[in-house]
Amino acid sequence: MKNHLLVIAAFFLSTTIQAQQTRFFSDPDAVFREAREYFQKEQYSLAYPLFRELQQSIRETDKVNAPITVQEITYYGTVCGLKQNEGSSEDEALQYLEAEKNTARVQMMHFHLAEYYFRREKYREALEHYEQTSIDNLGNREIADMKFHKGYSHFTLQQFDAAKPLFNTIRSIKDDPNYIDANYYYGFLAFRDRQYNEALASFKIVENEKNYATVVPYYIAQIYYIQGKKDESISYIQGKLNSGSNTQYYDLELKQLIGHAYFEKKEYAKALPYLESYVDRSAKVRREDLYELSYCYYQANVLNKAIEGFKQLSGKDDSLSQHAMYLLGDAYLKTGNKPNARNAFLFCSANSSNAAQKEISAYQYAKLSYELGYQDEALKGLKDFVNDYPNSEYNAEARELLVGALANTNNYNDAQALLESMSKPTENTKKLYPRILYGRASELINDGRLAEADALLDKALKDPYNSAVLPYLNFWKGELAYRANKLDDAIKYYNAYVNAGSPSNGEANAINAKYNLGYCYLRKENYPVAQTMFEPIGKNPSLSSSAFVQDAYIRTADCYYMQKNYTQAKSMYDNVIKMSWPAEDYATFQLAMLGGVRSATEKINGMNTMIRKFPTSSLVTDANMEIANTYMSNEKFREALPFLGTVVKSDGNASYKPQAILKMGIAYYNIDDNADALKQYKKLVDEYPSSPEAEDALDNIKTIYVEDGKPGEYADFMRQAGRPISVNTEDSLTYSAADNQFDNGNTAAALQGYTDYLQRFPSGAYALDAQFNSAEIYNSKKDFVNALRGYEAVASNAPNKFAERAVLSAARISFFEIKDYNKAEDFYAQLKQITASQENKLEAMRGLLRSQYKLEKWTDAAANAKELTDSKGSSADDKTLANMVIAKSAQIGGLYDVAITNFKSVIQLNKAAMAAEARYETANCWYSLNKLSEAEKAAFETINKSGSYDYWITKAYILLGDIYFKQKDYFNAKATYQSIVENSLDATLKGEAQSKLDKVTDEESRSSKVNGN
Repeated sequence: MKNHLLVIAAFFLSTTIQAQQTRFFSDPDAVFREAREYFQKEQYSLAYPLFRELQQSIRETDKVNAPITVQEITYYGTVCGLKQNEGSSEDEALQYLEAEKNTARVQMMHFHLAEYYFRREKYREALEHYEQTSIDNLGNREIADMKFHKGYSHFTLQQFDAAKPLFNTIRSIKDDPNYIDANYYYGFLAFRDRQYNEALASFKIVENEKNYATVVPYYIAQIYYIQGKKDESISYIQGKLNSGSNTQYYDLELKQLIGHAYFEKKEYAKALPYLESYVDRSAKVRREDLYELSYCYYQANVLNKAIEGFKQLSGKDDSLSQHAMYLLGDAYLKTGNKPNARNAFLFCSANSSNAAQKEISAYQYAKLSYELGYQDEALKGLKDFVNDYPNSEYNAEARELLVGALANTNNYNDAQALLESMSKPTENTKKLYPRILYGRASELINDGRLAEADALLDKALKDPYNSAVLPYLNFWKGELAYRANKLDDAIKYYNAYVNAGSPSNGEANAINAKYNLGYCYLRKENYPVAQTMFEPIGKNPSLSSSAFVQDAYIRTADCYYMQKNYTQAKSMYDNVIKMSWPAEDYATFQLAMLGGVRSATEKINGMNTMIRKFPTSSLVTDANMEIANTYMSNEKFREALPFLGTVVKSDGNASYKPQAILKMGIAYYNIDDNADALKQYKKLVDEYPSSPEAEDALDNIKTIYVEDGKPGEYADFMRQAGRPISVNTEDSLTYSAADNQFDNGNTAAALQGYTDYLQRFPSGAYALDAQFNSAEIYNSKKDFVNALRGYEAVASNAPNKFAERAVLSAARISFFEIKDYNKAEDFYAQLKQITASQENKLEAMRGLLRSQYKLEKWTDAAANAKELTDSKGSSADDKTLANMVIAKSAQIGGLYDVAITNFKSVIQLNKAAMAAEARYETANCWYSLNKLSEAEKAAFETINKSGSYDYWITKAYILLGDIYFKQKDYFNAKATYQSIVENSLDATLKGEAQSKLDKVTDEESRSSKVNGN
């Protein structure tokens, strides 16, 4: 039974297996044929599931028994998957290509995989597989598609040379589905390669096609334009723009093109609306487009719009920029805006593209600079124009303008140099020369360069055309002589000024002349004449009298005093005290001196009153000295001692200290206190060894030692003091030999002699004399370094007979020549302490204030400024510097309103360097307050009224540029900075201007309509 069942099972199994094999080779074959039929009909969605079912039923034995059938199923199934864009099919295809050996099928698979990649926009991968496809296995349709797709892939990858022949193949096959597209792309590439006829032929085929009707007309219009067919281009564009059938993708570009075509035909009115539409609707445009639009506005006399466009075309070196600036300048002139026209011509004149426009613009720039008051720029521009264009039709007019500029300028330094450089000045120019010399001399006086000023005044006095300025020349000659203590010369020139009617011009006026004449006669001790000068000025005194009137009144009292008219003098001094003038301490001092005429007691009481009422007065030391002298005169030596001691300990006039110590020694000697007398004398020799009083002290020391019978101790003392009893004969002879050469005017031999003497006797009896005289010789030769070394040696041993002169010279050299303001400050401070001369004390305070100003020591300077302006004899220059110090201090502290007020005071008082600086700083303060209109006005004032001071003029120009920049007026900002870069000789300011020019150019490029400005 069991065996029977097994046979049945085996039979059944055998039957089943045979049935399955039969289905695979019969039914599957039918399925395969069905699927392949769908495939061939391109019904891939129907074929794909059948091929997938067949693929899934394949067994390993099938691969062995029916490999070709399996291969075909795999091929068609994979291709269907690719056709269906199945992602997994990509890997299957790649596996197929790797495993399969059937060349035809492999090439076909490459084709279908390439097409798959093409549809997925993987063009680089598509091209790799297209390259491995043979057309032998492809149908015509597939070949055409492959060529187009390859061309498109190359095109997309910007491999245009490879794409072009592929498109060319397809574009001629009219029934090809890619015919239109191929013509478009071929036309584009032919256009790119400047094959305009071929491009036009292809574009014409597609111009009305839906996909290209909004794009291709632009290229067709361009081709007409490029081929010189401007009328055809214009007509074609107008037809497309007016048709209304298609909104052109390149609408703006078409308007740009037609506008450009009309522009080239010089039909500017027709060009204008198209160019206007293009520029207005574009974020950025080419410089050429903006130029053409601006030119159309210019031709239509719409100048405000022309200006706005031309402005944005500045700053380049090409012909377009030059033409734009030339027309911009003209447009500004037509609208009456000369300042901006000037800047436009500046840009144009700096451009060499068009020689004629460069010449005309150079002239216009200089002329407008003159008309607008830019005198420094006018002078330079006109001078350059005359030299650069000697044959220009504008040359004669430029020369006339140059004369006018010289007549109106405050730039006396450059004006003088320019005029003196002219080989054949005109008669009118010659007449200006003395006026220029006078103006420059005035500036040098204000700057403290008195020797240079004096030389210019002498030159002007000799000029035959000096009548207009002759009185002022005499006034300033008198002033310089007065300051140099050449009183006879001062009197001569001041009187010449007065006799000419005393015409007023700033400090040159009748009152100042007579006031200074009064001081000249006062110093010459001609008190009656001095009184006639001072008295009219100081008449009608009141509580509110000016410092000038007060001083004249007090000097009148002094004249009465010196003429022994004590009653009148006392009455006037009493009036000073009643009115509580600042000089009340001096009047009290003088009343005490008047009291001394009557009695010593009255004088002493008066001086004590002065000391009590005015304990901080600079005259306290004088008063103590007068009391001591009065006691000494009346042989009240003990009573004199405390007052002399006060003088020695005081911080007042240092020149009194050696005198006081000497008199203390005399007082002690006269009260028989030889020991204390010796102490004072030795102290004097020790502390002031080079003073004249030290010589008297040595004589008195000798007397005491002799009286005390101690000649040996005297000899020891003299040796210790470096003064042996017998003067070395060789020392004396060596010095005398050098000094004789000096007296004979042989300065070279004298200098060598003094040098030899100091080397052999560095502590010799005449060392100070040799050092001082050597310094004087070096100073006369302008060897300021060696001169200063000699003066310093003398100054360090002050007081001595040369000390005051040495310190004064050292201070002047340090400040004016070497410009070591720290040293100058020290020397002027020393001079202030040691001088007994009011003139030198004033100069010391002036120099000290100037040094502190240069060093920006505003706190110290402010205190010194007040002391200087309160001092009698202080001048307008002193008040100028004082106001300047206060202004600078306020400016640094951010108190701009206070600063501006004081800067304006400086401007009223000064006409030279400080006025120039004050004008600039006023503008700078307004700028800091963001009051740009006021800042601009003040900057222009600096430029127009500070002619000889290039530094401050250049700073003002930079500030103007800053103002324009802040106002976003990039055109004028650039022009202003550019003028500095091109014309300034100051490397630092030129660098600053260049940096700011770069910034404004960068900022303008970001906001400009021009692309890549």
